[in-house]
Amino acid sequence: MYDPRQRPLALRLLREGFSLTEISRQTGISRQTLYNWKKDPDKAAARVVPSCPRCHERALDRPAYSYLLGLYLGDGHIANAPKAGIYRMEITCADSWPGLSEEAAQALAVVMPGQKIGRRASIGCTNIGAYSKHWPCIFPQHGPGMKHTRKIALAEWQREIVDEFTEKFVRGLIHSDGCRAMNRIKHVRNGETVWYEYPRYFFTNASDDIRTLYTDALDRLGIAWKQNSARNISVARREAVARLDAFVGPKY
Repeated sequence: MYDPRQRPLALRLLREGFSLTEISRQTGISRQTLYNWKKDPDKAAARVVPSCPRCHERALDRPAYSYLLGLYLGDGHIANAPKAGIYRMEITCADSWPGLSEEAAQALAVVMPGQKIGRRASIGCTNIGAYSKHWPCIFPQHGPGMKHTRKIALAEWQREIVDEFTEKFVRGLIHSDGCRAMNRIKHVRNGETVWYEYPRYFFTNASDDIRTLYTDALDRLGIAWKQNSARNISVARREAVARLDAFVGPKY
């Protein structure tokens, strides 16, 4: 795999009439690839080359990444592909919410442009994914075993993105491991049973570290929360729910 930063140089040298051997020497791109580009320069120039924002200094769409990071920490995983050195990133989305599947696919396409987004069906859900050798570069939380069995911490560059686009991060976490539900409370007044309903947000994750990332993000946004159970975080105050409704809302 050649360095994508060499592609514009190779195309310019082709236009200027340099030999394939000389261009290959200068850029490290194979003669066969250069020959294919020479046959169809317009197609070669238009093609999007997959590259890594960590390895190749490609610009990273920070809002989309913050959202995708939330999805990954909740319902995502990175696995080794059959071909050595290649990984498949997948986000598991329940079929009950097709809109979330589309958002996951779009986020993957924006964060890693040029890769084909695939869908792998399972019982009651669809795994939205793409292949790349660079997924561990931009998701350093990847590692052996389940996330709740190992330390999960953000790299400094990830923390900067999450701090800047905290709402996107929270939205991704809730879209993966959270929900918006109606809470019902029964009161008896003057012998009559009265039911009250109000919306609440829940976030459930087995990892202490991921729950802390979630509650830290809520604190930065000024959203009140409480520990509902060992693995569950609840947001129930009216103003806090309204704040989440403004950028999260029910799953769809």
